[in-house]
Amino acid sequence: MNGDAAPARFSRLARAGAALGLLLALLWIVGLMRFATLIPDRLADDAGPTDAVVVLTGGSGRLDAGLDLLVREMAGKLFVSGVYRGLDVQRLLQLARRDPAGIEARVALGNAVDTYANARETAAWMKAEGFRSLRLVTGAYHMPRSLLEFRHAIPAATVIPHPVFPDHVKADWWAWPGTLGLVAGEYNKLLFAWTRHRLKDAAAGLGGERAGGACRQNDKPGAQDAAGSIGFGACAPGGQP
Repeated sequence: MNGDAAPARFSRLARAGAALGLLLALLWIVGLMRFATLIPDRLADDAGPTDAVVVLTGGSGRLDAGLDLLVREMAGKLFVSGVYRGLDVQRLLQLARRDPAGIEARVALGNAVDTYANARETAAWMKAEGFRSLRLVTGAYHMPRSLLEFRHAIPAATVIPHPVFPDHVKADWWAWPGTLGLVAGEYNKLLFAWTRHRLKDAAAGLGGERAGGACRQNDKPGAQDAAGSIGFGACAPGGQP
């Protein structure tokens, strides 16, 4: 009897695992279709000038679009994030076949290596410049994840999407293996970024609750202010650090 029970149990577990895998696959496909609706299919940027234009390198047409916006006085400065180290502004403009005269001083470069770092170094640059609004120039398929990262990194800033549409990225993305792979890969990266932010927010909330509890404990008569004693400062009224 025991010999018959083990294979039966294994069979049930295998069927349950297969059903779970199928469910996850269906959810992923539904999510992919939903993600595809978030990808801009046209340029709908009718807003006025912003403090800055930010270009994320890595795709065709992005730098040209950013420089066009700068020349049209749609922003005071252009920040190009993700440039190879050692490449200066003048050389970048030469590669883009632009005359450096008149705009070289209005262009700044960053050396981020991914979208998360793009948002972080742009946040630091925006803070240093005292800017509060930007136009974000990147590929349309890359825009949803870029907006997620930028709105987490600079929550108080106004971010206006300005997508570009590379020729190799097809509108009917499901019918082209190359574009399908690109969109699916970008969706997976968006899932990862969203999960990272959710976990970070949850950890921050948990840390705040623990800090609040420690403050309330220290508010009891005779309790030592441990936070103050090690140099982190005393708790504010109400148990908040």
